[in-house]
Amino acid sequence: MLSPMFGEFMGTMVLVLLGNGVIADVALARSKAEGGGWIVISAGWGFAAMAGIFTALACGSKDGHINPAVTLGVAVASGNFSKLAPYVTAQMLGGFAGAVLVWLHFLPHWAGTLDPIRKLSCFCSHPAIPNTAANLIGEIIPTSLLVFVAGCILSRPNLPAGLGPFLVAALVWGLILALAGTTGSSMNPARDLSSRIAHAILPIPGKGSSDWGYAPISVLGTLAGGVLGGLAFRLLHV
Repeated sequence: MLSPMFGEFMGTMVLVLLGNGVIADVALARSKAEGGGWIVISAGWGFAAMAGIFTALACGSKDGHINPAVTLGVAVASGNFSKLAPYVTAQMLGGFAGAVLVWLHFLPHWAGTLDPIRKLSCFCSHPAIPNTAANLIGEIIPTSLLVFVAGCILSRPNLPAGLGPFLVAALVWGLILALAGTTGSSMNPARDLSSRIAHAILPIPGKGSSDWGYAPISVLGTLAGGVLGGLAFRLLHV
């Protein structure tokens, strides 16, 4: 019998592989999708979320969180923190594995891409305009909406079986379209921190800085958003 942690690992790996993969498709030189734009990226991340959730559920997870901020938000909303440490550990490892697979898949394209920021964007978020307070808000708002609205969707008693991941995919698509232009809105420490570590470790030609100065803003913003989304769900959901 597959364990819930294995499911979270696999689901997060698929999420990051497909989500960061679509960014690499658009950003890296000589990719056939180069220059595809924000619509392609936001749609790709929506479908990545759907695929990741279904994978997590099929591989043993009972929840399909695939996101430490979501796991934290669910813990805050329910008052049950027993899954927090094992789920987050599995998700962070899955995010790292997904980032490594993106690097492998696009192996010939890294050397041909001159801009180090484009390479970094294939792994983690970075602000369009650096501003600590604004960037923190730019991470908190979309993550809190992700946790709150996903909770509202998935808690409906009459929700048809199997529909939830498709609706969450639409939510992720909409959040990225509307709110991610400022920072890239990671909304997920397993996507941002784990992938940033992979960027720092992997032998990527001309990769430049991993922008560790932004990492605390991204991680703290997404976790704060998870807490706020969980509290909002606990207080407002009927």
